Amino acid sequence: MTAPALQFDVVLRAGTRTLHHTGGIAAPGTLVLFGASGAGKTLTLRALAGLRRPEAGRIQCGTRTLFDADAGVMVPPQARRVGYVPQQAALFPYLTVRGNVGFGVPRATRAARVESLLEDLDLTRLGDRDPASLSGGEQQRVAIARALATAPELLLLDEPFSSLDRPARLELRTWFAAHVRAQALVVVLVTHDADEARALGDRMVVVEDGATIAEHDLPNVHGGAKSHE
Repeated sequence: MTAPALQFDVVLRAGTRTLHHTGGIAAPGTLVLFGASGAGKTLTLRALAGLRRPEAGRIQCGTRTLFDADAGVMVPPQARRVGYVPQQAALFPYLTVRGNVGFGVPRATRAARVESLLEDLDLTRLGDRDPASLSGGEQQRVAIARALATAPELLLLDEPFSSLDRPARLELRTWFAAHVRAQALVVVLVTHDADEARALGDRMVVVEDGATIAEHDLPNVHGGAKSHE
């Protein structure tokens, strides 16, 4: 039986609260972690990235076990093949777009990898620009490209569109659907925007009051492959 692309069942502590979030997706695609602010979505994302150790549970990415409390497995962040994009792009101001995208890529393959990715993600025209000269939506596009540059198996996006105005959000959603979904990897997108979830997701995990309350496939509105249990 083929292992799911991502499966997690984690118990996390947030102050005096205990959170228990579960979810997964069978094949590469976009898993939406949906819920109101304060539901623990970012904490779960940080656990998937290896930046927060769960109190208990297990995280499986394909055939790789990233965390297993019972077995004592805790793969460090740098060994997880994970790309992480926080709410704010946090680009390096002293580097161009090319420099930002290539940061962390081995020198021998950097130039070719960066140019290929800029072309694939429709960012070539921005390559020589400084981050300060970019719009908010452009900065987030570059941040996603930087996260993809090291060829991760898992891309984690923490409400990357939330700080943008509506036209910029819609533009970035269109770009994401056209370019990032074509990368054939597992994406976990944190959002509290139902329209965004429906537009970009293949599967949704709904969290509320520190627990997963629902998990289901989403209508195929963007033409991508659907995943099923």
